[in-house]
Amino acid sequence: MSKEMLNALDALEAEKGVSKEIVIEALEAALISAYKRHYGQSQNVEVEFDQKKGNIHVYAVKEVSEEVMDSQLEVSLKEAITINPAYEIGDRIRFEVTPKDFGRIAAQTAKQVILQRVREAERNIIYNEFSAYEKDIMQGIVERQDNRYIYVNLGKIEAVLSKQDQMVNEFYQPHDRIKVYVSRVENTSKGPQVFVSRSHPDLLRRLFEQEVPEVYDGIVEIVSIAREAGDRSKIAVRSHDANIDPVGTCVGPKGQRVQALVNELKGENMDIVEWNEDPAVFIANALNPAEVSDVIFDATNPKACTVVVPDYQLSLAIGKRGQNARLAAKLTGYKIDIKSESDMKDFYAQLDNDGIVEEIDATIDEAETILNDEATSVDE
Repeated sequence: MSKEMLNALDALEAEKGVSKEIVIEALEAALISAYKRHYGQSQNVEVEFDQKKGNIHVYAVKEVSEEVMDSQLEVSLKEAITINPAYEIGDRIRFEVTPKDFGRIAAQTAKQVILQRVREAERNIIYNEFSAYEKDIMQGIVERQDNRYIYVNLGKIEAVLSKQDQMVNEFYQPHDRIKVYVSRVENTSKGPQVFVSRSHPDLLRRLFEQEVPEVYDGIVEIVSIAREAGDRSKIAVRSHDANIDPVGTCVGPKGQRVQALVNELKGENMDIVEWNEDPAVFIANALNPAEVSDVIFDATNPKACTVVVPDYQLSLAIGKRGQNARLAAKLTGYKIDIKSESDMKDFYAQLDNDGIVEEIDATIDEAETILNDEATSVDE
């Protein structure tokens, strides 16, 4: 242990960013454990690393006492005075006890400590690097898969793609290049763990930012996304510039921009609709490609509505297995009940037959009469 050790510590600090002081502190603690393990565990010892010469010294620390009960931990006042007359009871004295063959043990211990610190430093560097990519997309290469995960090589680390984060219409083969959304990064006891997704709705958001400059610049905003990964998605957009059509901008000339995303997601269909501050208009847009005749909001539940569509548009509005209506509900945040025009006519006719309409009219007439009487009383 000499200047080679100091050179190694300097190189470690320069290349890996590991502070020399932290390594020396860890090394001294490890050497204390190594000394006790080889030369007696009951001693109270300290290890000192000479940062100028690279030498290591081991000291047994003993407390000055009137009567010595344990010679490994205590020294008599009489003996202490012979060393230095200024010593008093309770003082601590260090005796150098560095063994002749301690250099070999120290070298082995130093190697273990340095390797451990290098591993920790590399883990921290990787964690900090990939934490910066959290909520963003990266390109990776499929390495292998097991019953739980598909492992995607992102360069310095292997990320995991769980089954729920995979797309139902995709089959992954080794060496496939795929774009993935970094959903979260965890610093575990075994090192950094990166979780990625192909089904996350925000994957669409990031892909649009890459493909559409207006979205990246914030001129066109993606307000909400409803996605059934691998099958169909709906995206609500709005423009912060009156001269720019948000839907046309995202679709691109001859549909080139949206087609690039459809190709990336292996044929996933996309409906891009315009957001509107009027909920009725927004809900009608969200049910695209179906035509909407009317939107009736529930007075008892502000987040529920009934959408009326022409009879021939009913199946289109609902969609295959209810997909269109389900995605529209996710996109708008409203509970949507879809009825055809004939169903609504039958519904109103039933109300009329039950006398409910007449009852409502009578109630309105009675209320108007009371108000008129009250107005006459005030005039008098």
